[in-house]
Formats: sequence, C-alpha cells, structure tokens
Amino acid sequence: MRSTITSRGQTVIPAAIRERFALGPSQRLEWLVEADGSIRVIPVAASPIEASLDA
Repeated sequence: MRSTITSRGQTVIPAAIRERFALGPSQRLEWLVEADGSIRVIPVAASPIEASLDA
C-alpha cells in the first residue's frame, strides 16, 4: 500500500490499515525512526494509563 504526502506534510492512512488496527479520527500515532533508516508508526492508546502500559 502507498500514500502520498501533501505540501502540508499530511498523508492518508489506507482504509485496510485503518480497519485492521481500528484507527479512527483523533487517533494519536507515534513515529519512530529505526537504526536501519526505516520508519515505524505506532498507534498510541487514548488513555494515559493504557499508553504508559504500551511503553
């Protein structure tokens, strides 16, 4: 799957990814740059307690 970055730095998450990971409006994401130069995107729990358990 691919998406394009707009001039404002925005992109669309493909529907299949949104559905598989139950991502919706206002969902927070964490972007991680890996040592090999790849990028990982991790959904962050809305609850601060759940988010701290994910860390």
